[in-house]
Amino acid sequence: MRRPRFVDLSRFTLKYIFNWRFWIAEITKKSKTYKKVIDKMLFEDDEIVVIPNTIQINKKIESEGSEFLPTQVIKEVIKRCDDIVIMDTCLCRTSNDCKDYPQDIGCIFLGPTSRKIPRHIGHTATVEEALAQVDKADAAGLSHIIGRNKIDTVWMNIRPGKGLLTICHCCPCCCLWKVYPNLDDDISDKLEKLEGVEVKLHEDQCRLCKKCLDEVCMFQAISLKDNKISIDYDICKGCGLCTNVCKFGAITIDYTDESIDNVVNRMDNLLEIRE
Repeated sequence: MRRPRFVDLSRFTLKYIFNWRFWIAEITKKSKTYKKVIDKMLFEDDEIVVIPNTIQINKKIESEGSEFLPTQVIKEVIKRCDDIVIMDTCLCRTSNDCKDYPQDIGCIFLGPTSRKIPRHIGHTATVEEALAQVDKADAAGLSHIIGRNKIDTVWMNIRPGKGLLTICHCCPCCCLWKVYPNLDDDISDKLEKLEGVEVKLHEDQCRLCKKCLDEVCMFQAISLKDNKISIDYDICKGCGLCTNVCKFGAITIDYTDESIDNVVNRMDNLLEIRE
């Protein structure tokens, strides 16, 4: 029996396109025509928010008298959705043959379009399973990205994009969004920091172990200048991965804004969960 077209497309993506990602991204800065094509094909209508890893947090977000971890944003969105599929493996880490982070912690897909995801890619899950997946990813030291991500509908060959919300669990070495610095600003600006997140560098605590420079930052916001660690806060997306490797408290991450409800409602509207 002839295999469905989506099987061939997903395998092609796994083997080839992932390894071309930096080259594809770089050309968006060099050609306006190419940028428009790539934006239309892979990033149109994207709206993505970075949610920090919450294992090494310094304080919780305070909202209306209650305390929340940033991952509560993800969990609240999951709780509102009936259609959930968990990817059996991480596309990025399997494509990169990652040795440092679990390859079996895959993305979570929400929304009616998730029903069309081929079962060789992921399995239908309950709310409880999805919540456990978020905790598992957090414990593994991964940060999270939630939002509408058109590229997922492309490689899985499913539509409509407005019916699918993606929750990625990202490691610093393999995440697709490591291409962020290579993309034209019009595309990279679709990836946002969570409101209220603030990363701080405390130079007096720094011992120049330089672990934060070892490809930890997906967005290349950390550098060494004049023998001092420096963070470009205009580039930083607050993923929190740098705080996990710093053992001296030189980099901390705080959450101070009452913005949980705003982000949850944004995701709710993106997915159009309610009729």
